[in-house]
Amino acid sequence: MMLTELRPSPIAGTWYEGDPVRLARAVDTYLDSARLPRLEGQVIALIAPHAGHRYSGPVAGYAFAAIRGLALDAVAVVSPYHNYDPHPLLTTAHAAYYTPLGPIPTDKEALLALDVHLKSELGFGLFPIARDREHSLEIELPFLQRALSREFTLIPVMIRAQEPETAHGLGRALAAVLKGKNALLVASTDLSHFYDQATARQLDSEMLRRFESFDPNAIFEAEYTGKGYACGHAAVAAVLWAARALGADRVQVLHYATSGDVTGDFHQVVGYGAAVVLKSSAC
Repeated sequence: MMLTELRPSPIAGTWYEGDPVRLARAVDTYLDSARLPRLEGQVIALIAPHAGHRYSGPVAGYAFAAIRGLALDAVAVVSPYHNYDPHPLLTTAHAAYYTPLGPIPTDKEALLALDVHLKSELGFGLFPIARDREHSLEIELPFLQRALSREFTLIPVMIRAQEPETAHGLGRALAAVLKGKNALLVASTDLSHFYDQATARQLDSEMLRRFESFDPNAIFEAEYTGKGYACGHAAVAAVLWAARALGADRVQVLHYATSGDVTGDFHQVVGYGAAVVLKSSAC
């Protein structure tokens, strides 16, 4: 693969380890440390945080431990887009994402199909961008590379327009593209930002309760009324809508912590949650 076809990482070596051996060791430690409850059913989707690995890695480890050892063909990672762009939905213009653990090829066929479905659902599709600096999608990739038992293709989607209609249309389109495929959905989000620990726990427990309700509209209601916050609330909603259409029937929160639990500074913290979306065996 030519170097120009790779999306260069703007965060390797800062947000997570830049050396492949140290990165693999760090991610494996997060996965090994996760103590999962009993999970009944097929994993359709994950919800994972996206701060630097030092801060949110111990929580993210719980989400990705739920798929450890699985052999998947494709993974759709849906994240917010933290910078400005006039287009509502974005994807990469590159043929692969680079991490120190190796390249991850994008699923060109799936992205083309997703673009067609989105134009039918919403009247617009995915806008490809080159050399983006979005961390919230990339930060999940080393976890996928270490957790899954073989190589996979990536379906990257970044949401700039965090609106219910856009998220719902994206969810329907993702479900149409992934139906019948050996694939996984991942929603990337952190929770509340820069409240004290007690306030953060109150806000975050409410948002996590909305996740577990499996009602995407309730997530938007919490965000709009200030009852809870998630910077990737539209990404979570889109993934839940897609997972429901793919037969999932339950969301289970696996772990929660804040940046204060790592740094010891509880005056201004960021909340992190990990969850799994399951399709019961009886379904």
